[in-house]
Amino acid sequence: MYAIIRAGGKQSKVSEGDVIDVERLKATGEVTFTPLLIVKDDGTVVSDAKKLEKAKVTAEVVGEHRGDKVEVFKYKNKTGYRRRAGHRQTYTTIKINKITQTSKKKKKTASKAAAEDKAAAAEEK
Repeated sequence: MYAIIRAGGKQSKVSEGDVIDVERLKATGEVTFTPLLIVKDDGTVVSDAKKLEKAKVTAEVVGEHRGDKVEVFKYKNKTGYRRRAGHRQTYTTIKINKITQTSKKKKKTASKAAAEDKAAAAEEK
């Protein structure tokens, strides 16, 4: 089973046991994500927003680190304009623990179940 989650403005395909880097999360311990899509092992796809409201992906924060430096250099010809800057993005490493999907069917009350049984028996006769 795998799920597609959104973290830090980007989407990631995750399954249980994966360790991924996402843009910095200001959290420690356990984090939950609401998935955008769930694909089960048997090939069924769940993408209905109402069903996915109850689904969640639970992850554990492993640590933080900084990415490679991106250098920015601006230059305009014949004017002496030069600007130099750099940026290092901070990433959070998370480990996916569990993907849960609560797709419980509505339980029938005893009176509704009895009424349906009587209706089914009447149709058979």
